Amino acid sequence: MSRFVDDIRRARAAGRLADRFPPNDVRRACPGWADHTYGVFLPKHRQGNPGGYTAYVLQNPDGTYSLLA
Repeated sequence: MSRFVDDIRRARAAGRLADRFPPNDVRRACPGWADHTYGVFLPKHRQGNPGGYTAYVLQNPDGTYSLLA
């Protein structure tokens, strides 16, 4: 699994990140990653992504993301 996803899961478990989160909330809850990571990783690894990348998140209709189980 991705270390970035591990950071997101830890932030969720610690209450620093809501169930549904935009990239900017991930930036605040999981600092230290390259700036572009926050805006690129989530859409690239969303369920149903066109590139066939491993899906770690679901993109909600409002544009926020949720971790997949």
